[in-house]
Amino acid sequence: MPWSNQGGGGNNGGNNGGPWKPNKPNPWGQGPSGGNGGQTPPDLEELVRRSQEKIKDLFPGGKGPGKLMVIGLAVLGLGLWGLSGFYTVRPDEIGINTVFGKYTGRTAPGLNYNWPYPVGQVVKPKVTAVNAIEIGNRNEEFRRGRSINNESLMLTGGENIVDIDFTVFWIIQGDKPQDFVFNLKNPELTIRAVAESAMREVIGRNNDISDITTKQNQISLEVQSLMQEALTRYGAGVQVTQILLRKPDVPVQVRESLNDVNAAQQDFSRLQNEARTYVSQIIPQARGDEARIMQAAEAFKQSTVAEASGQAARFLKVYEEYKKAPDITRKRLYLETMERVMNGMDKTILDQQGGSGVVPYLPLNELQKKTSGAAR
Repeated sequence: MPWSNQGGGGNNGGNNGGPWKPNKPNPWGQGPSGGNGGQTPPDLEELVRRSQEKIKDLFPGGKGPGKLMVIGLAVLGLGLWGLSGFYTVRPDEIGINTVFGKYTGRTAPGLNYNWPYPVGQVVKPKVTAVNAIEIGNRNEEFRRGRSINNESLMLTGGENIVDIDFTVFWIIQGDKPQDFVFNLKNPELTIRAVAESAMREVIGRNNDISDITTKQNQISLEVQSLMQEALTRYGAGVQVTQILLRKPDVPVQVRESLNDVNAAQQDFSRLQNEARTYVSQIIPQARGDEARIMQAAEAFKQSTVAEASGQAARFLKVYEEYKKAPDITRKRLYLETMERVMNGMDKTILDQQGGSGVVPYLPLNELQKKTSGAAR
């Protein structure tokens, strides 16, 4: 039941139990605050009615907007939507047009038009900008703590770990920018993965860090060729322009062990050089001794053969003379033999005929002196 208006206002014709009607001056009556004369709440339906009347006053005849006005507003909105399809392409960009997500063509720099959003959409990649992706040392944090960076650690063909930092420079192919836009979801991640894979393959073909250091230009060209081949096969629309390879280094974790290995290799090389030096000295000396011994043996052989031949010839000649006169030859041989035997000895010759009166004398003292001297 509505509150009764005890403050002097209308009370709905004294009908306290009937419903409220809009033409009555005070539908709310007085609130439950007593006889202090409190304010009444606003009439919402009255406010709505007054607003409608004000809107009707804005149009001719006071009858509100007609169909023509609605059509005009729709045409105006459609025109503004169509004009929003104009766009500008900068000199370093190429416009890629799509309609309902389907590629319809590309546009050159300047003012161009495509269906407005959401029917059409334009992507403008920068085709002349040179992009760089660093593998390894990308900032000061990586330079201070290289142990947290694993993408630059690679294994050589000789099973050695090498830390290589390099930079990949690439651009978007001007004749295939749509491939870059539609075929690559994350271009930087894809190019980085391809670069690491190509570098690991090339490094795996070399056995030592020294080989990598001396062939940096060759390695850069091989990595660039492998990357371009892979990206072309993927249809990435990317052209690799240069691979900048920094000096390879040894990881901190294995640097001490590698120093020991290098020291052992140096010792091995030193010992090999010493062995080669010894071989180069001893072999010529042995060959010289061999030649000298062979020459001495050959000379001894020739002298022995010559002497034997001379002895044989002499014996044959003596034998020939012996056959002619055996007695004389025997006597001559006896005398020659006695001459060689008795030569240089103290001797006394006695004539058998005139020496019968000679008294035999035995010099014992002299014999004892000679015997003692010979013993000493």
